[in-house]
Amino acid sequence: MSTVTVSPKYQVVIPKDVREALHIEPGQKLSAMVWNGHIALVPVPTLAALQDMFKGTRNDFQRQKQDRDL
Repeated sequence: MSTVTVSPKYQVVIPKDVREALHIEPGQKLSAMVWNGHIALVPVPTLAALQDMFKGTRNDFQRQKQDRDL
């Protein structure tokens, strides 16, 4: 387990082993949150990554008539 030190400006460096394990790149966005009394840094997926998640899904469905008339 890696440890980090909080700087006087409240900055921390993400250890190399953690960056590599999560494939974190410079400039990538992370969402910071408190979870069960801990700090969680969660990578924010890019739009391209989100689009890749839905490749191959059907989008030719017919909406219900009440939705089409809005």
